[in-house]
Amino acid sequence: MSETTTRADAPPPGAALLTHRQILTILSGLLLGMFLAALDQMIVATAMKTIADELHGQTLQAWATTAYLITATISTPLYGKLSDIYGRKPMYLTAISLFLVGSLLCGIADTMYELAAFRAVQGLGAGGLMSLAMAILADITSPRERSRYAGYFMAVFGVSSVAGPVVGGLFAGMESFLGTAGWRWVFLVNVPVALIALAVVAKVLNIPHKRVNHRIDFLGAGLLTVGLVPLLIVAEQGREWGWASPATLALCAVGVLGLAGFVWAEKRMGDEALLPLRLFRRRTFSLGNAVNFLLGLGMFGGMVSLPLYLQIVKGYSATESGLMMLPMTLGIMTAAGTSGSITARTGRYKVFPVVGFGVMTAALFAFGFVGTDTPLYAPLVLMFFLGIGVGLSMQTLLVAIQNDAEPRDMGVATASATFFRQIGGTVGTAVFLSILFSTVGDRIGDALRAAFTRPDFQAALARPENQAFAGALQSGQGFDLDNTEFLSTLDPALARPFLDGFSGSIDLVFLVGSCVTLVGFAIIWFLRELPLSNRSGLERVKDGEDAAAAEDAERPASIAMH
Repeated sequence: MSETTTRADAPPPGAALLTHRQILTILSGLLLGMFLAALDQMIVATAMKTIADELHGQTLQAWATTAYLITATISTPLYGKLSDIYGRKPMYLTAISLFLVGSLLCGIADTMYELAAFRAVQGLGAGGLMSLAMAILADITSPRERSRYAGYFMAVFGVSSVAGPVVGGLFAGMESFLGTAGWRWVFLVNVPVALIALAVVAKVLNIPHKRVNHRIDFLGAGLLTVGLVPLLIVAEQGREWGWASPATLALCAVGVLGLAGFVWAEKRMGDEALLPLRLFRRRTFSLGNAVNFLLGLGMFGGMVSLPLYLQIVKGYSATESGLMMLPMTLGIMTAAGTSGSITARTGRYKVFPVVGFGVMTAALFAFGFVGTDTPLYAPLVLMFFLGIGVGLSMQTLLVAIQNDAEPRDMGVATASATFFRQIGGTVGTAVFLSILFSTVGDRIGDALRAAFTRPDFQAALARPENQAFAGALQSGQGFDLDNTEFLSTLDPALARPFLDGFSGSIDLVFLVGSCVTLVGFAIIWFLRELPLSNRSGLERVKDGEDAAAAEDAERPASIAMH
């Protein structure tokens, strides 16, 4: 007889590898990393105008945003693939370290060009903070219970969306803090948070990883960069250059050739590819990421328009408008928590993105009828429902994609969901801002022509303090719509046509956004609801190893019998 010895602390076959407490301990490190990226985006967006003024580069500020966006987007699939090869922990520590170095460099930048370069370093870190956190969560939790833990991530976004505008406005308004210019702390505040995150992750993120030697798809990464960088630059700068300008067309051509080369390289590399093409043969993966793209397109299109409505049309400050986005955050957290709990209890999930896209479409369509005189409570209520739609859709789509992926592809599958949503958000921001600024001039012109027939407008023009404005109108002089600060000091009667023009163009943006999410609503019905596994990624890997070991053990016995 043979004896089998079993460690007293070893889990029985089929048991979970980690307890709830161990999962929460690991989550503490992941949440700190995600908090870095989420808080930074909110703080920088609020303070960027002040930063650009301080660095004498107001016309260059878009490059600081573009550089960050490009490196964050490009690095996302790289982190997914490399973490599948080398393990999640070293790559997550790398992401935090790069973000820390980038933040420190941004805090000492002296020109907008330096800031753009250092924001690119920050983006290299940010690309891994989100996707790797969700991949690690997939490793340690089963698809069925994952949505419940994802509520913690939504809480982090909620805190950052409230704290970000306040902290950003606070630092931007300070002349100095601890002997350093106030705006520099917009970036330097990340340094202590990143150091704490490094220490916590290094200590608690101890999950097993079996290294698999793979070739790294450097050619695919290079061609993906060649394909996406020109297209992302066009998305950000096309409105300034002109969509049919030689520079725009040349970059589009380079981008298309780069993407075609990337597809060729991925086909050539097979399973070693950065983004293996075999994954797209899985219906859930391909359809889920198509819907993810549309989610980013519609969600960011709406989110970029809401602050403009609150700041330009309603006249609130950047900090105030940021705080007024709280109903959307509340909606996202409520929907994500509720849907996660129901999914964990029932195992059903398809209904949530279906309802989510329906609610998003209805909310964006209703936003299309919000005007200059609409009471403030109306957009706040609609923000809550827009958040409900996003909260029901975002995490459920990710769970569906992860549930369908093999354990060896978990990093790539998770990164792909973030990647396609980011691309959708970039395109949505560019397209919707282009729609806004290409139509607002004509709408303001129509509103001014109508205003000239009103007695109150004529009376305001006749007042001595408004003679400069009246002279500009009579001479046909245009107004710089890239800087709308003049509206805050303009006579309300004279400002009204500008507010109506902006409101009308923003309404158009929302209506187009509702058409985008309507397409997503139509597609999501074709998502196949596969049974959710009760085994985490690590447990599925262990199950496979145990099955292989049992098969190897049976083989000699079978040979001996023969």
